[in-house]
Amino acid sequence: MHSIRRVLVIMGICVLLAPFAPHAAERAGSADASPRFVRVGHYQCVCRQGDFEANLATVKKGLAQAVDAKLDIVSFPECFLTGYYAKGSDAREHAFTTNAQEMKRVLGLTAGCDTVLLVGFNELRDAKLYNTVAVIERGKLLGRYSKALPYEGYFEPGREFTVFEKKGLKFGVVICSDGGYIEPTRILALKGARFIFAPHFNFVSDPVQHYVTVRNDHIARAVENGVFFLRANNVVPGTRLEGLRDEGFGYGDSYLLDPNGQMVAGAGLFHEHLMIYQLDLDQKYRAAWNQRSIKSGTELLGQLREALELHKQPKQR
Repeated sequence: MHSIRRVLVIMGICVLLAPFAPHAAERAGSADASPRFVRVGHYQCVCRQGDFEANLATVKKGLAQAVDAKLDIVSFPECFLTGYYAKGSDAREHAFTTNAQEMKRVLGLTAGCDTVLLVGFNELRDAKLYNTVAVIERGKLLGRYSKALPYEGYFEPGREFTVFEKKGLKFGVVICSDGGYIEPTRILALKGARFIFAPHFNFVSDPVQHYVTVRNDHIARAVENGVFFLRANNVVPGTRLEGLRDEGFGYGDSYLLDPNGQMVAGAGLFHEHLMIYQLDLDQKYRAAWNQRSIKSGTELLGQLREALELHKQPKQR
């Protein structure tokens, strides 16, 4: 092996020779072996604020493309079915429950296909408003994730971190600003997730600074947990968006980072696109899955609690 590598280097050929995974051979020799490859994707697209019918049509179009591409899982942006708003009253006006007719119509789109659909909406639940992503397969709601650290104060913070599975790939969901914090992704990785979907709805006045900060946040989440991290963004035509205060840019830039923090797929800037990646469950990465979080959390939990005591808010008199 070393002599072959040396000859190729002398010839000026750059190669990566990956070791053969023993469990891959076991899979190949078993008639009922689990699949090795999982095809994932994100439909980067335009949300029409408050127009459920238009957004449902976009989901139908994107899902059809995902099925044609033989994707196992496809995501859509944050709050996609309802829109994203500066005011809680606007968000509540277009929100609905998981039992509403709107959700039943979304479920109906998936009844005849095997692709898992992730799509965001403003959810009414027990008179409270949540920023939620629904996880749907074959016409059934498998579960949901509600934004744990919402940017807008009118959303109720979610506190359930569910891990889902498709073809042997365990995955979880965080939403937009959740990816800028350590714990949401860490909790999911500790619970078994190897892949994190992070639907976004970005419309910002400082696109360059935002672009740099967000990407660095996501690289950190991928590497520190040894997980895939998919930034699943929207795009916005123009610099004005109904329901939001200021001019801005919805620039897209959806991408997938591998556990080493390397970008392995991208949707580009300012246009609709179905981003696709075929994930190899046998691929090994230098960044070990969740081992850092297990070690530091186990050994330093007491010290972390002690340090957090310094930041408790004083009681109001």
